[in-house]
Amino acid sequence: MPAVSKGDGMRGLAVFISDIRNCKSKEAEIKRINKELANIRSKFKGDKALDGYSKKKYVCKLLFIFLLGHDIDFGHMEAVNLLSSNKYTEKQIGYLFISVLVNSNSDLIRLINNAIKNDLSSRNPTYMNLALHCIANVGSREMAEAFASEVPRILVAGDTMDSVKQSAALCLLRLNRTCPDLVPMGEWTSRVVHLLNDQHLGVVTAATSLISTLAQKNPDDFKTSVSLAVARLSRIVTSASTDLQDYTYYFVAAPWLSVKLLRLLQCYPPPEDGAIRGRLTECLETILNKAQEPPKSKKVQHSNAKNAVLFEAISLIIHHDSEPTLLVRACNQLGQFLQHRETNLRYLALESMCTLASSEFSHEAVKTHIETVINSLKTERDVSVRQRAVDLLYAMCDRSNAKQIVTEMLSYLETADYSIREEIVLKVAILAEKYAVDYTWYVDTILNLIRIAGDYVSEEVWYRVIQIVINRDDVQGYAAKTVFEALQAPACHENLVKVGGYILGEFGNLIAGDPRSSPLVQFHLLHSKFHLCSVPTRALLLSAYVKFINLFPEVKGTIQEVLRSDSQLRNADVELQQRAVEYLRLSCIATTDILATVLEEMPPFPERESSILAKLKKKKGSGTVSDIEDSRKERNVNANANVNGSSDHTITNTSAKPPPSFACDLLATAPPPTNRPRPIPSSSMLHTPLTPLSPKAYTPQPVTPTVPFYQVTSSPSSDLLGLGNSSAVNSASPPTSSHAASLLVDVFSESLPVAALGSASAHVIEENFSRFVCKNNGVLFESQLLQIGLKSEFRQNLGRMYIFYGNKTSTQFLNFSSSVVCPEPLSSQLNIHMKAADPVLDGGAQLQQILNIECISDFVEAPVLNIQFRYGGSTQNISVRLPVTLNKFFQPTEMTSQDFFQRWKQLSAPQQEVQKIFKAKHSMDTEITKAKIIGFGTALLDGVDPNPSNFVGAGVIHTKTIQVGCLLRLEPNTQAQMYRLTLRTSRESVTQRLSNLLSDQF
Repeated sequence: MPAVSKGDGMRGLAVFISDIRNCKSKEAEIKRINKELANIRSKFKGDKALDGYSKKKYVCKLLFIFLLGHDIDFGHMEAVNLLSSNKYTEKQIGYLFISVLVNSNSDLIRLINNAIKNDLSSRNPTYMNLALHCIANVGSREMAEAFASEVPRILVAGDTMDSVKQSAALCLLRLNRTCPDLVPMGEWTSRVVHLLNDQHLGVVTAATSLISTLAQKNPDDFKTSVSLAVARLSRIVTSASTDLQDYTYYFVAAPWLSVKLLRLLQCYPPPEDGAIRGRLTECLETILNKAQEPPKSKKVQHSNAKNAVLFEAISLIIHHDSEPTLLVRACNQLGQFLQHRETNLRYLALESMCTLASSEFSHEAVKTHIETVINSLKTERDVSVRQRAVDLLYAMCDRSNAKQIVTEMLSYLETADYSIREEIVLKVAILAEKYAVDYTWYVDTILNLIRIAGDYVSEEVWYRVIQIVINRDDVQGYAAKTVFEALQAPACHENLVKVGGYILGEFGNLIAGDPRSSPLVQFHLLHSKFHLCSVPTRALLLSAYVKFINLFPEVKGTIQEVLRSDSQLRNADVELQQRAVEYLRLSCIATTDILATVLEEMPPFPERESSILAKLKKKKGSGTVSDIEDSRKERNVNANANVNGSSDHTITNTSAKPPPSFACDLLATAPPPTNRPRPIPSSSMLHTPLTPLSPKAYTPQPVTPTVPFYQVTSSPSSDLLGLGNSSAVNSASPPTSSHAASLLVDVFSESLPVAALGSASAHVIEENFSRFVCKNNGVLFESQLLQIGLKSEFRQNLGRMYIFYGNKTSTQFLNFSSSVVCPEPLSSQLNIHMKAADPVLDGGAQLQQILNIECISDFVEAPVLNIQFRYGGSTQNISVRLPVTLNKFFQPTEMTSQDFFQRWKQLSAPQQEVQKIFKAKHSMDTEITKAKIIGFGTALLDGVDPNPSNFVGAGVIHTKTIQVGCLLRLEPNTQAQMYRLTLRTSRESVTQRLSNLLSDQF
């Protein structure tokens, strides 16, 4: 960088800053700033011959004022003028001002781009660096369009200096992050990869950052970087600290470059070439060996740099998951950090060991540290470290240590922080279910869980308990006895009352032979909790009472008296009143056979993903629980045995990646009993009057005919037991679980009517098409399986549409494919290119697909998006009309009143005008109307029409072959609730199409 000359001190700036700092109050500061702004403004306006030094000084003052939090609305042109200066300091200040203050939509952006282009072509490395830094700092789409091809050329040019190469690589990285579609890939790709061999380590570091980002999106294009990265990493790791003096940080050779190279290698599987793989293994072993060496410095910077390389190397070892020796060594190294005095190291060690626990090679090594992890759970001060300890215990759990870990978690739960209690509850429930050999232990564990942390036991947990008890005959009697004893406590949590009511209502007869738990005693015990419970729990208890009438005829009179009481028949809550009335009437008029049929025992639940696991995945987010478990299960499929040595956890379906399920195999060990009668269709008669469908049309309500008595309301978690299986009504429909809908994060925050489940769409769905005429983002289609969201942007005759496919179920969609169909003549009017989608869409995940659209000429029809995938053994076909309409290619045009009416008169031919009078379909709100006209694509012209209540707009439709100007006038009549829309364009077909599109919006 050129030295700053003595005359560049800018004393005036120093005095101004000193004055600001000496101000005694905010008012004094504002007064001094306003005085300075007035002075600068007068200088810029009055003195046309300001020299470069003065411009630089005043621009610096404006920049300082802006950084103090004040708005600056002038001086931009002077800053742009500084870019043409030949003095470094003046050019530097100009670029600094532009990087901080100039908006990407500024009118000056073209002048700025010209100045940048001149500096890039000057071959002056200092000026080139300033220009590249400005492009990276602003990072706007306009700059990306202007320089996306120029920057790569500078980067790979043979005569470019090293410092400029660094800046060019980082500038290209910024442009790729902001506008990835504009960064060209192709001939320069291989030349960028070879920058890893550059002699200048600064260039290598910048190039590694760029290649890592590009390789994540296009791994095949950068495969050759693996061998070069391994070679460079090997030279760094084996070098002495004195070999790379300029890049040695506290005795660690090039630590940040090493970290970047290790991250780049994590974008690829283990190298197939034996020589490269061996060299990489040597590098990783050397890094692990150096971690064991005594520190060369006691300063924290030395240990931070060394540990940064070590942890990244361990991440690469875990990513490859192919070298048993390295995995065990990594586990042992992390085990030494579990008791380190540095909190951050303990946290990182626990987090990395969670991933190691999923590997079949290192799982046993991780288990050897169980006592240390349990001790840290009890003694650690930092709650985040304790949470990682809980995660690690969960990850290392198997049949051999399940009871110990569950016991420790329950013990810790009594004093655990409130922020992590719910997560611990879910994990305890999952582990108890997954590794339950003795189901009496499982029941005891869950009831103990409810006792200790009842407020944090979600509905998913007690739903799952009931599902397992119903599906296993051998535990039903014990469960009934246990909950009966638990309910005798003076203070019971409401979740325990729910479990008790449900289980005693189903299986109370199994303990009724004991006088201490006779039917009457059971009823009085449950009813003693009735008045302390919420409305949903009371409704469940009423269902248990009517079950008692069927199980124990001797208590029929007592229960009828309760149902007949005023507190029930005249209850203020309609749900309780309705249940009491209908249950009472049913018990009075139904014969014994009918009563036994309607109130028969619940059938076994169909096997499906554990609702508790779905809850945990939703809480933790994708990529934590599910990824670890999926990787372990995938290896179990291949090896036909899992880490724990148990055969009952082997997934039998190897044709596809199995859905992440912790608990489904718990039920697989014992087939559902066949001696229990199935419900006949008459059992569904009571469902409709008991739980009428919600009037909220935007919430999908699963039909649950098999649960007429215990389901109270259709909440998002009401189907977590797997009851929402529509196959009881129509066996041809694929089973779904409504809880999975909550796994999908709706990024568009918009409610839509939900389409029928699994409908094989022979017709094109167009319900939401018109909603997108005046907007570009939202949810286009939604069913109980799939959600399709759109995000679009258009400029002139080009457009880009991002389509988001969301799997609302917990099961994978296989053979997922999509295509866009443009019927004639649309295929010649629109050019659409679609990038291929991933053929597998995981449960609860979202998939993005990009459409590039080019408008060749004006058009009327819209393309159709066809989606096909396999779900539940059947093929689903969905066809949706894509909202690509002619108005999307509008460019708004600002016009004065005189220009507007002059153009209006020019478009006076009969075929150029369309006028439409129509009745308003929506509220005639002024602000909404303005928003729709602007969203339609035209500019809204204020003060043009003599009548201020009318709306006037102007714009130009851009196609590849022609541009069509458009003027519109919308006249609302609020008294008659009518509109008159007049459109004039230079093309008849365009006028008619725009008129139809816009009139439908009002």
